[in-house]
Amino acid sequence: MNSPYSVLQIRDFRFFILARLFVTLGIQVQAVAVGLQVYEITKDPLSLGLIGLAEAIPAITVSLYAGHLADIVQRKNIIVACVITLSLCALALFSFTTDVGSSLLFYGAIPIYTVIFVTGIARGFLSPANFSFMPQLIERHLYQNAITWNSTTWETASVGGPMIGGLIYGFWGITATYNAAAVLIVGGLICYLLIPNRALPPVSEELGIYEKIKAGISFVFKNQIVLAAISLDLFAVLFGGAIALLPIFANEILKVGAIGFGFLRSAPAIGAVLMAVFITHYPIKKNIGRILLWCVAGFGVCMIGFALSDLFWLSMLFLILSGVFDCVSVIIRGTLIHTLTPENMKGRVSAVNSIFIGSSNELGAFESGLAAKLMGVVPSVIFGGCMTIAVVSTTAWKAVKLRTLEKLY
Repeated sequence: MNSPYSVLQIRDFRFFILARLFVTLGIQVQAVAVGLQVYEITKDPLSLGLIGLAEAIPAITVSLYAGHLADIVQRKNIIVACVITLSLCALALFSFTTDVGSSLLFYGAIPIYTVIFVTGIARGFLSPANFSFMPQLIERHLYQNAITWNSTTWETASVGGPMIGGLIYGFWGITATYNAAAVLIVGGLICYLLIPNRALPPVSEELGIYEKIKAGISFVFKNQIVLAAISLDLFAVLFGGAIALLPIFANEILKVGAIGFGFLRSAPAIGAVLMAVFITHYPIKKNIGRILLWCVAGFGVCMIGFALSDLFWLSMLFLILSGVFDCVSVIIRGTLIHTLTPENMKGRVSAVNSIFIGSSNELGAFESGLAAKLMGVVPSVIFGGCMTIAVVSTTAWKAVKLRTLEKLY
């Protein structure tokens, strides 16, 4: 039987998750500064949603080609190019707070949105390359262990990033916050450079870019379990997330300021880390489908509770629980895709997953901002939670194979 720490004995995997830790920390710290800066400039909840839209549009646009590229080009080379781009974007945002670039903010938040657009392109290429590079570092029987540790690392960064970003912003200001983000991303770049390249798997037999991309899309849509799991998360995140509105909850409803915002922003990841550590020692082995469905429904309930709360500690509790439920979905979905997808198609399938899941976070941010503009902040989050529960009910009814799924493999 494998130890919960088996995958950590592999040197290259350790550098991989350390790189993800640094890059994710940097992105999260940067997100705190961007959200607070844009809201300070515009005082408009819709502007917070537009941050997500500015990143989602390019990410979706390049995603399918990025997945194709990850199946035919050295995946590490793609990753390094993307992280270098993210580093340059962090430096550009930093420059907007200095004498060199601050004059660009004469145009309001447009320069910030422009940089976020470029980060969207980089992250669109980074996601499938990362996804398909990780299994090349380990053996197949370690997939679930690796995915759990990968998720734990990502969630830990998601806990630390907003908290660090909020504290730096609160005590030292926005310039120091952007500077910290840039340093962290560069640290991740160094860790990636320490991992040797891996040989690509044999190229699949389809001819031409169009046929290869089509094959990846067809694989997802012909596999009911994978499609249902991805769709479930897509609509849950699209309707159920309230993260984009946290600056408003922190400042106007809970009245806890920038430091409180940092804690709220990290609360879902606190719950996710706790659950990921638990799953590392006690892997999910049965009733997979039912557990997944109940956890996504629980996520929706937590969003409704958060919207109705006007107490900081209770709001934190609901957000922590939402992270607990979300972590289960992430680990199950990731293990399913890695296990069921052929090695030479992982980039393309990951790209479809990124369109469904990764970009749904940004599209969900836009939906949250738009709904808040039309319905009000609290009613929009309640509506999103109710829609999440409705999506779970529909999925449970339609996707019989997922509902009755007992084991991951």
